[in-house]
Amino acid sequence: MATVQGRPMRADARRNYERLLNEAAAAFGEHGADASLEEIARRAGVGIGTLYRHFPDRFALMGEVFQTQVDELDATARTLATDDGRTPIGALAAWMRRYVDVSSTIRGVAATLMDEGLMVNCKTQLRETVELLAVRARESGELRADVAPEDVLRLTSAIAYAAEKASAKNPEDTEVADRLLGLALDGLRTRTA
Repeated sequence: MATVQGRPMRADARRNYERLLNEAAAAFGEHGADASLEEIARRAGVGIGTLYRHFPDRFALMGEVFQTQVDELDATARTLATDDGRTPIGALAAWMRRYVDVSSTIRGVAATLMDEGLMVNCKTQLRETVELLAVRARESGELRADVAPEDVLRLTSAIAYAAEKASAKNPEDTEVADRLLGLALDGLRTRTA
């Protein structure tokens, strides 16, 4: 729960905070890390002063958006890990797809925050998140034994980057991420004779 100096937020302040985060994620996805803070506030239906009360600067807003996305990926992984309707490799594949989708919504934010302490914490959280799914898939025999969770994370990050660049050049080609994920998953799966 978000707080203001250790106290829980009032309901209206909490709504404003959540709208600002949602609109910031959308704006960063559309315009990158340089998205207009004034436009984010306008789209959230609040004044710029409200934005600055919640987030003292651009980096604070970007950091919170990024952390929120990482937390969502973590929650998704935990849900997928307990989904009896999916195979372990299917759960890993679904998480990789979600990661690619989330990456496109916060384009440029990660690069801008690269040197911030938050990035170190988020990377650790993402490694632990993917490990939950990768270890499960490996133990089931579906994921190659030589694939480390870090390999899955790097590969998925590379696919997200490549898909973003490809869609910027050709917006009509909306299947780049799916094609690349399919190729990657074929390489990650255990080979059977």
